[in-house]
Order: sequence, then structure tokens, then C-alpha cells
Amino acid sequence: MRKTSSKQKIAKFHRAVRDALLPLKNPERAAAMRAYVRDQFEYLGAGTTERRAAVTPLIRAFKPVDAEGMRAAVEGLWAMREREFLYCAAELLARYQAALSLDDLPWLLSLAQQKSWWDSVDSLVKTVGKIVQRSTLKGARAMDAAVRHKNFWVRRIAMLHQLGWRAECDTERLFRYAELLAVEKEFFIRKAIGWALRDYAWHDWSVVEKFLSTSGAQFSGLTVREARKNFEALRGSSSATKLRNNRNQSSARRV
Repeated sequence: MRKTSSKQKIAKFHRAVRDALLPLKNPERAAAMRAYVRDQFEYLGAGTTERRAAVTPLIRAFKPVDAEGMRAAVEGLWAMREREFLYCAAELLARYQAALSLDDLPWLLSLAQQKSWWDSVDSLVKTVGKIVQRSTLKGARAMDAAVRHKNFWVRRIAMLHQLGWRAECDTERLFRYAELLAVEKEFFIRKAIGWALRDYAWHDWSVVEKFLSTSGAQFSGLTVREARKNFEALRGSSSATKLRNNRNQSSARRV
């Protein structure tokens, strides 16, 4: 009885999402969006703002009962023809990621290998990262396997999974993954390495600068440029902070 009720709830949710998005069709914009992804996928042509305005209330109201219900709801959306439904699936995952556990990680990584492009893959990164962060050692080991996966999109997720962790980032793992993937020619891997390093630089740019000064020769120009993108601003910010601290200490001594 409960399974039947859950299936009905999911089917109703899928219908509601379709009913909310189909009126947003914009053929001209859809053509441009399709061209941007090299004609690999179909689009309704709905803009991000209007799409979210239409479906966010539905996602908030859905509240999956368990991981099984979440997976079914996500898979149904992921399978739909137009890419906007996939984006809704990713937003559903992000909102209710607490319902998932490390056992769901293989499923998430399998999603990354379906209809793969940077937008769908990157939409899963934070959800994967949250699960790994909660799972500590076992989660880290799962990422150690993922970074060697045959599919480069899975490797990209492994490289990026610590985005936003800042002080909690395992820098040994971050730098090890970067060096492991440094030999790759794939644009999206090279870009991911730089992005991951740049993200940690917001927490401690000097550590990233030191890593690049000693190990940077092995990375592509793209990776290094991405990693260093905010260095000047961060260096200036760091100098200003030190100057303020020195002034405060000097004032305290005079008092």
C-alpha cells in the first residue's frame, strides 16, 4: 500500500513539473541553448529564473519519504527529453541530499554518465560532496576510486567534490588528485583541476601558490590560469588584512 502511494505521489510530482514547465517553451531560445551544447540535447527554452520560479514550490512541497522515493523521482525527471527537467532533478537532489547516504553514491555517479555534459555533471558535485563529507573515511575512499574511473566525467566529480569545503578541505587529497589528473588532455579535467585549486585559494591562497610554484610545471596553461585567477585580489586582500592587524597591535601597545 505504501509503495503504491509513493509511486502515485512521484507520478503526480512528475506531472506537476511538466505542467509547470511546458508553458515556458521558447523555440528561439531553445535553438540557441541546443547550439551551445553542440546540438547534443533538446531544450524547452525556459530561462533559469522562470524555470526555478515555476518548479521550486513543487520541489519544496514534494518532500521524498526516503532515498528510494528520491531516486525514483530524480530518475523520472532525468529521463525526460528536454534538459530543463534534468535541472529540476538536480535541484531536487540538492534540496533533499540529507536523505541520501554513501550507499547512494554509485547511483549518483551513474547519473553523471547519462546525458553527460558539464552542466549536468557539475549539478551533482555539491550533492556528492555533502555525502562524502558526512561519510568521512569511507567517503574519501569512494572518491579515491572515482578519481581513477574510466569515465572522465566521474573523474571530474572526484576532482571537484571538495568545492566549498574551505577549512575542512583535505589538501593532501586535493593536491594528490590534481597531480594524478595532470597528464590528462581532456579540457573539462584540466579546467576542473584549476577550479578546485582556485576554490581552495579563497581559504588559503598562499598554500595553492606554493603548490603551483613547486609542482605547477606538470599542469596545462589552462589549469594554472584557472587556479591563479584570483591571486592578485587575494594577495592584496591578505596584505590589507596584515596591515590592519599591525596597526591594531601598534595602537594597543601605545595604549
